[in-house]
Amino acid sequence: MKPFRKMLASVVLGLALAAPGAPLYAETPPNMLVIANRIDDITTLDPAESFEFAGSDVIRNIYGKLVNFDPMNLDAGYVPDLAESWTVSEDGRTITFKMREGVKFASGNPVRAEDAAWSLRRAVILNKTPSFILTQFGFTPENVEETITFDADANTVSITTDKRYATSFVLNCLTATIGAIIDKETVMANEVDGDMGNAWLKTNSAGSGAYTLVSWKPNESVTLKANPDFYLGKPAMDRVIVQHVAESATQRLMLERGDIDVARNLNPDDIAGLEGKDGIAIDSELRGRLMYISLNQKHPVLSKPQVRQAIKYLIDYQGMQDSFLKGQYVIHQNFLPATYLGAVDENPFSLDIERAKALLAEAGVSELEITAGVREAQERLEIAQSLQNTFAQAGITLNLEVGTGKQILTRYRARELDMYIGAWGPDYPDPHTNAGTFAYNPDNSDEAQATGLLAWRNSWDTGGLTEKVAAAVVEPDREVRAQMYRDIQAEFRETSPFAIMFQRIEQIGRAENVQGLSLGGAITAVSYWTVTK
Repeated sequence: MKPFRKMLASVVLGLALAAPGAPLYAETPPNMLVIANRIDDITTLDPAESFEFAGSDVIRNIYGKLVNFDPMNLDAGYVPDLAESWTVSEDGRTITFKMREGVKFASGNPVRAEDAAWSLRRAVILNKTPSFILTQFGFTPENVEETITFDADANTVSITTDKRYATSFVLNCLTATIGAIIDKETVMANEVDGDMGNAWLKTNSAGSGAYTLVSWKPNESVTLKANPDFYLGKPAMDRVIVQHVAESATQRLMLERGDIDVARNLNPDDIAGLEGKDGIAIDSELRGRLMYISLNQKHPVLSKPQVRQAIKYLIDYQGMQDSFLKGQYVIHQNFLPATYLGAVDENPFSLDIERAKALLAEAGVSELEITAGVREAQERLEIAQSLQNTFAQAGITLNLEVGTGKQILTRYRARELDMYIGAWGPDYPDPHTNAGTFAYNPDNSDEAQATGLLAWRNSWDTGGLTEKVAAAVVEPDREVRAQMYRDIQAEFRETSPFAIMFQRIEQIGRAENVQGLSLGGAITAVSYWTVTK
């Protein structure tokens, strides 16, 4: 953690601080948005590689996509963005997008169909963590030249899937971070050793969105500047600064002093302390993020079915919801968030020490010591401490490996942790976004390196759920499909090495003069270009 005075100095950038005789509440400049948030999970800002919450927030504001979400009307679902329209072939396999004319990248280069096709091909060829969002449609490095094509004269790009899927499912997937359209000429001018610009794009931007990247300082800050040529109009905020501030109390103090406009990681006590304060507003929004724990099935004891179930009865769901998570998480024990097709509200597990002990005894386990990876974030550490307490009552010693988001995620994706305590958010507004990672794992080998699949990260072969998920994603009847997901979740609750605990309600504190900030609801990331003061 950085000393508070160091963080404050980097945020304020010349802003007046409260001093003797000065008003308690100052203000940031009228054309600048300053946000405190935990951003230590960012590992890269290349859209083909980024797969973390804070990185998605940044990328959404830098890049356009073929289709996207209107931050002021999320209920409308996907809408045209860089593609102004699209048509679908009779067999349902080919979608052809007509590119919007006159749009430019921040470099000044025109946004072309060639850039769109190249961006999607690139994501498949690089085969980074989120690539499965595209490769699930049959795209491979070997076939992308034939399956993702463009017509320069007509300014159209076409994608042809391996079989017929619901058009809405395909379009929803293209709203994910990996669907960002990149400036081919700028990126390829910075290619090194055939990496398609991957090393350069980790810390630079080449988009057509509302903002461009000024700097990303890992575990410190992200700075964006407005793109004056953004096709929807230059944003009111000339500059956006997102500062990494891990502690809720520090975020609250900075908001009260006027050093920041928005505090995104306030605990319930600090939210309560801000309510009713002059010049400060509190917003609450149901998000799609789930808090869960998972058990590595390479572990000889954690792989026992009775142990997996016992651990689900060693979680004080109600106690945590009603105390340090109050108002910010609600009990939710299913992999589809509320509001999604096929979502259910069945929460069968509760803290039951005796039942857990009986299950452990049935598995021949009297004592157990395991290590859990947890990000250095207040509510996650408090969850971990609660788990330590309840696990101990059943003879399980839970050791914690605490680190930055990047450190813990790296270990998790390498299958190196006994247990993981963390969060997962959907990538697009279709039930397959979570079913296809929690309960889908067609190749459980280490060599598969399917790091985007949570089932793979935990070495779980899913016991037949992979096939059921594959069937559900192509089911054309909406209600039949919804019931398939309900059935999959019922089986998942009873057999999986996951204990899903809570769904997120994001509560933020903001200066009252900040208007139009869209957090993105359950399905997308935050938007800055709609903000005014």
